[in-house]
Amino acid sequence: MQIIGLTGGIASGKSEVSRLFEALDVPVVDTDLISRQLVEPGEPALQEIITLFGSAVLNNDGTLNRKTLGKLIFDSKQQREQLEEILHPHIRDEVTRQLQMIDAPYVIVVIPLLLETRYPIKVDRILVVDTPLEMQRQRLMQRDNISEAYVDKMLDAQTTSHQRLAVADDVISNQGSLKALQAEVERLHQDYLLP
Repeated sequence: MQIIGLTGGIASGKSEVSRLFEALDVPVVDTDLISRQLVEPGEPALQEIITLFGSAVLNNDGTLNRKTLGKLIFDSKQQREQLEEILHPHIRDEVTRQLQMIDAPYVIVVIPLLLETRYPIKVDRILVVDTPLEMQRQRLMQRDNISEAYVDKMLDAQTTSHQRLAVADDVISNQGSLKALQAEVERLHQDYLLP
C-alpha cells in the first residue's frame, strides 16, 4: 500500500482535498483529527498539557481551550515545541495503528506539520496543497476571526511554501474553483492507482 503524505500551509485547503479523496473511496488518516481526539477530557495527553501549561488552557467544562493554547504556543517557540513533544509521538503511534488496519492501493495521511515534526511519519510520496500566501492570510482571518498580526505568527511558525514545494512529489494548486480542485484530485487518484 502506498502512503501519500498530504501537507500544505495552514488554510491552504488540505481538508477540502482530503474530503475529495474520501469521496473517491480513498482511505484518509487525518493527524488533525487524531490530535483533537488526543486532547479530549480523560485522555493522558490532555493531562500532560495541563501539567505543562496549567488549567488556564481549559474551558469551564474541562475541555481544551484551543484559542488560549494557540496564543501561548504561537507567542513562544519553546512552548510550541513542548506541546509537540507531548502530542507528536502519540499522533505517530495512532497513525501507525490505523495504517495497519487499512487494505487499499493507497492511503492519504493528512500531516500539516510533515516537514516540521521531529517525530516523522514514513510516507512514500509527498502531496503538497499550495496556495498563495495572501489567500491563506485572508482565509485565516475570515475563518478564525483573528488579527493580521496573529495570522502572521501562525504562518511564521510553519515552513514556507518554497520549502514544501522543494520536497513535493506532487502539487495541487488551490487558488481556483472547487471544480478545478476536484479535477486535480481525480487526476492524481488515477496516477496513484497505477502499480
